Amino acid sequence: MDIHQTLKAHFDSHDDITLLPASHAIDAYGGTTFSDKQLLTGAIKVHHKRVIPLVLSLANSLNFAVHPVSSNKNWGYGSITRDSADRPVVLLDLSGLCKISPTSKELGLITVEPGVTQQMLYDYLQENEWPHMVPVTGAGPTCSALSNALERGYGITPHTDHFYACTALKGFLPHPNLCEQEYASAVSALDKTSEDFIDKTFKWGLGPYIDGLFTQSNLGIVTEMTVRLARKPNAFSAFYIQIFDGDNFEDSVNFIRTLLESQSGLVGSINLMDKRRLVSMTCQNPNMHDTPIMPLTDEQVNSLAASKRLPEWMIVGSIYGDQPVVNYVKKYIKHHARPLGKVLFSDSLLLKFARRFATLPLDFLPAFKDIKTQLSSLQEGVEIMLGKPNQVALPLPYWRNPTKQPDKSNLLHPADDECGLLWYAPLIAMNPKTLSGFVEFVRRTMLAYDLDPFITFTNLKHDCIDSTVPLVFDKRDPVQVEKAHACLRALIDEGCEQGFVPYRLPVTEQARLDKQTPFWQSVDVIKKAVDPNNILSPGKYDASEA
Repeated sequence: MDIHQTLKAHFDSHDDITLLPASHAIDAYGGTTFSDKQLLTGAIKVHHKRVIPLVLSLANSLNFAVHPVSSNKNWGYGSITRDSADRPVVLLDLSGLCKISPTSKELGLITVEPGVTQQMLYDYLQENEWPHMVPVTGAGPTCSALSNALERGYGITPHTDHFYACTALKGFLPHPNLCEQEYASAVSALDKTSEDFIDKTFKWGLGPYIDGLFTQSNLGIVTEMTVRLARKPNAFSAFYIQIFDGDNFEDSVNFIRTLLESQSGLVGSINLMDKRRLVSMTCQNPNMHDTPIMPLTDEQVNSLAASKRLPEWMIVGSIYGDQPVVNYVKKYIKHHARPLGKVLFSDSLLLKFARRFATLPLDFLPAFKDIKTQLSSLQEGVEIMLGKPNQVALPLPYWRNPTKQPDKSNLLHPADDECGLLWYAPLIAMNPKTLSGFVEFVRRTMLAYDLDPFITFTNLKHDCIDSTVPLVFDKRDPVQVEKAHACLRALIDEGCEQGFVPYRLPVTEQARLDKQTPFWQSVDVIKKAVDPNNILSPGKYDASEA
C-alpha cells in the first residue's frame, strides 16, 4: 500500500493537514540521539485538532500505526518505537497545535495545546503580564510543556511535579467507535456552561480517574492540558553549597532531607551534582579528539576541577516566599550547612559584586573569562528557577561530539547535531549509605563501558530522590553506540537488583520490561480495550509486540 498516495487522496482538500512522504518524514522527524534515523512511511502535520479523528479512523480502517509527537525533542529518551508489524508507520506531528487559552489569569490557570513550547508560554505570560512562572525543564525553550507533563517530568520551580500541576486534559482515544469524539472528564461532560471552569480547577473529576492513563502510555492523543502555574515569589534566593571534602557526602544527604522536610513549601527541589558533572558544565572535554574518545581519568578530573575551584559535590536549590521568610530560610541554611562546606546565595553582596566586576572589559585575562563564564551559568540557573526557559543544560549532549560544539547564541538541537545521549533515571531510597552505594555502582559500571559517570541527584521531596545520569557518547562510532546501550542495560538490570528502579525509560528499553507481571497485564487489557487494532504508538509502555 502506498500510504502517502492514500493519505493524499483522503486529505488533499484539508487545509488543516500537511502531508510528508517517507523521505521527507525521515529527514524531518527520524533523528534521535541514540540510533540511526527511525524509518517512517510518512508524516502528517495537523494544524487543528478536528482532523485527528479522521486520522485515527483511517488508521483503524487501513491498519497503519500512528506515532504522535509534540515538539519531537524528547532527547535521550525518544518518542518513536519500532513497530514489528508489517504495516506502514506514520508520524503525527502535533506541533501546529499551539493555542494558549487563559483559563484564569487571577488564579494562574492556563490551557495549552501540544505544540506550545516553554518559550511560547513564557512569551505569552510576559506579553499579557501574568505574575506566574513557566514550569521549565533543562530540555530547553523549544520543547513542549504539555509533553513533558505527560512523560511525568519535573523541574526546579515550586510546582516541581509537572503532571501533578495538570488539573485537566482532553484528547482522543484510538478505538474505532470512540475516536470521533473528544475525550473529557465526567465533570466536563456534566458542566452545561461554556467555560468548563470546574473541570479545569479540580484535578480528580468524578468517577474513575482516567486522565492519568494518558501519561507514559499509548492510550490516547492529548490535545489540550490545563496547568496550575506557580506565582512569582515576592522574594527569591538561590543557594549553592560547595562540598570540598568527599567524606561529607552522607552528611550532605541528611542535610538535604532535613531541609526539604522542615522547610516544605519554601524550598523548591534541590540538585546535588558531583565533581565530574560540574567539570562537564564548565570545561571543554580534553579527550574530544582522541580516537576513541575515552572518559576523563581521575587525574584529569582533579586537574580541571582545581583550575575552576570546583568542589567534590555541589548542592543547588532555591528559596521562594516573602522577604522575611526567605531571610529566615537563608539563616537556617547558613547555620546547618556551614559544617559541610562553603555556602553562597544568589542575592549575596559577594555575587552582586562579582556580577558587576564581570561587566568590566577584561576578557583578555584567562582567569577573568573563567569567572565570567561561571557567573553566566549561575545566572542562567537562577533564570530557570524563576521560570525563564534557557539552554543552560543543553551543552551536555555535546560532551563527546567532535564535529560540532554547542553555541548557545543559536537554538541547539542535539539530535540534528548527531549528539549521542541516553538517560538512566532511577528512583533511590533517600538514605545516605544507599546513595553512597549508588554512586559507587554508577561510577564502576559506566567506567567499565568507557563512559563518563556524570551524576546528578534531584531531591523532589524529603523521602524521594531521583538520579538523572546521562550516557554521553560519540554517535559516529558504532562501538561507542553499542557500549552505551549495553551500559544502560547493565545499569537498569543491576540497579533493579539493588533497589534502584527507573521512573522513566528510553524507548529502546521499554521493550525489555517484564510484561508478565499483573501490572503490565492490566495495562495490556486496557490497551486492547481502547485500541483494539493497536494503531497508536505500538510498544510504548505496553505489553504489545512492537
